[in-house]
Amino acid sequence: MAGSKLDPIDRHILAELQADGRMTNVELAKRVGISAPPCLRRVRTLEEAGYIRGYHADIDAREMGFEVQVFAMVRLLSQAESDLSTFEGRCRVWPLVRECHMLNGEIDFILKCVAPDLSSFQSFLTGELLKAENVASVKTSLVIRCAKDEPGVPFDVLETRLNKTGESAPRARRRDPGKKATPLKPFRASENKMGDPLRHARGARQGRHF
Repeated sequence: MAGSKLDPIDRHILAELQADGRMTNVELAKRVGISAPPCLRRVRTLEEAGYIRGYHADIDAREMGFEVQVFAMVRLLSQAESDLSTFEGRCRVWPLVRECHMLNGEIDFILKCVAPDLSSFQSFLTGELLKAENVASVKTSLVIRCAKDEPGVPFDVLETRLNKTGESAPRARRRDPGKKATPLKPFRASENKMGDPLRHARGARQGRHF
């Protein structure tokens, strides 16, 4: 399992940053129980290794005037790899398409789309999506409301799985800006039997890590 390649301190860092990507390196180091310089080195190495793909603001689409969210289920005429890749390329350049996932089954792709209003989405549907090469059919479902939208991965599940192998993982904090998370038991670098694998990380810098 990929998560087992990281030591408990690294997993704790990822859980904290997933909950609050704006956290300063000093605060992050305090929460995971190590000093600031090695914490920053660990964060940089996690970024370079691809565990952290980036940091972004969670924008409320409706507050920005995008009142319509639609899931579009697309079936293609051909499922050859070249045709699948061509359709994926089209989705990357359509601004209204925010997510594109290839599926197994009768539907080839599901798209998450946002639009300012229904007429804007209908114009995109009839003028671009349905006219795209190799598209056989499109079924759409309008989102009434969102009951849950949690990013990233459930670290509690990872913890449970790793506990079965005798290696604990950090408890993920829920995103509740009005409630301060209970800090986990600090990990000390000296307690890491494998040592600090990030000791030789390149380009370590002081200060904020984003």
